[in-house]
Amino acid sequence: MTSNIVKFIYKNKIVEINNPDSNETILNYVRTKLKKTGTKEGCAEGGCGSCTVVLGELIENNITYKAINSCIAFVPSLEGKQLILVEDLISKDELHPVQKAMVNYHGSQCGFCTPGFVMSLFAMYKNYSSYKEDIIKDSIQGNLCRCTGYRPIIDAAKSLNKENKFDHFSKNKKITLSLLRKIKQRSITIINDNKKYFAPKSVDELKKILRQEPNSKLLSGGTDVSLIVTKERKDLNSLIYMNSINELNYIKENNSYIEVGATTPLINFESFIKKYFPDFSQILKRYGSVQIRNVCTIAGNIATASPIGDTLPLLLALDSQIVIKDKNKTQILPLNGFFISYRKTKLKKGQFIHSIRIPLLKKNIFKAYKISKRIDDDISSVCASFNIEINNNKIKKIKIAYGGMSSIPKRAVNCEKILLNSFLSNKTINKAKKFLEKDFKPITDARASNKYRMEVAKNLLEKCFLEIKQKKLLRISI
Repeated sequence: MTSNIVKFIYKNKIVEINNPDSNETILNYVRTKLKKTGTKEGCAEGGCGSCTVVLGELIENNITYKAINSCIAFVPSLEGKQLILVEDLISKDELHPVQKAMVNYHGSQCGFCTPGFVMSLFAMYKNYSSYKEDIIKDSIQGNLCRCTGYRPIIDAAKSLNKENKFDHFSKNKKITLSLLRKIKQRSITIINDNKKYFAPKSVDELKKILRQEPNSKLLSGGTDVSLIVTKERKDLNSLIYMNSINELNYIKENNSYIEVGATTPLINFESFIKKYFPDFSQILKRYGSVQIRNVCTIAGNIATASPIGDTLPLLLALDSQIVIKDKNKTQILPLNGFFISYRKTKLKKGQFIHSIRIPLLKKNIFKAYKISKRIDDDISSVCASFNIEINNNKIKKIKIAYGGMSSIPKRAVNCEKILLNSFLSNKTINKAKKFLEKDFKPITDARASNKYRMEVAKNLLEKCFLEIKQKKLLRISI
């Protein structure tokens, strides 16, 4: 069953939008249609958090609250969800505990960013039973403030540990669950003003749509695609919303590899991968805010093929594979070699990424590093990843990959050749560092000069082996 009507929950009522503009952001809808102006536009690219709203989603018969950036999310993606705005937190003229805490601890000055902070903390309030400082900082990582400072906001969040967690959303939970269940799981097809929007519910539907609309843009988190609308002021004439396909939202493993479905949010993958590759999880925390990680996917990161996409050098070093499908067949391709040139891949029209396979390591050491101007929620100047097996002080296996060093994320093959089957020594490392110059010719841009990038790449290589030496107590000869 398919429909051109988008249904979602707002203020305990089912809202229906008939044939909406598929390029309209949730932010614009909230401010111009709902006339709720607490939600602000700051950057229009998902980087400042002023536009944060919370979506309630029915997951395994319960409501999960997700903070998102409404400036880069389109209205049709509200389908089947509960929309919560800063104005909705007040109950019977009484402030929500999160709002009270911000007042009591002086968490606001000019107030422009405050609604975004409140909504990020509200999602935290609903999703956690207690609020440690690391949880608080992660929750507000994507919210920028230039005048209040973060200490009173963090103090406000800590004070919530003393609060009774039962709020009016808890009181109305049964009603909300009932309304969410009433919205049938439907595919959405919207054709409006020469713009097309598809939200299939299954892989089979996706295949049919791609057969009919091979030039469509595939949309997941929207951190790249949505900017065509919000920053370039262009129309996206045909969109396929991938995150509506629940059968692609999974993580499974066997003895050989982890398989991640194409629509699995990064925030889910982040918590899973931590037990296997802690460095991968740490990079993901710095990749983007909670608002971003709630909607972004690894498949989207791969398809975008940005040379500074943080997951890509890590996946390359891990020798990952991607499962690609079209209407007729399935292909399993190594990620190494998938990137052809700047933002171009081997993915053809009518094809889509079904899943990603990440080999499980047995004896290998995996390390990853990100260098950027600020720690959190920033674009990499250089991202480096190392997958190494060392036996008796000899490098038996090695894969090295960098982002930010080329027009594509890629392996440092010349450097790998020098290190492979070599005894681990300062001399070998210094020699390998020089061979990075054969692998990469980095550019100079606003983030870093080519000289800086090369020096950082060399230093990260050395840093990796020094850390291995310290942890494994390997003896490195001079």
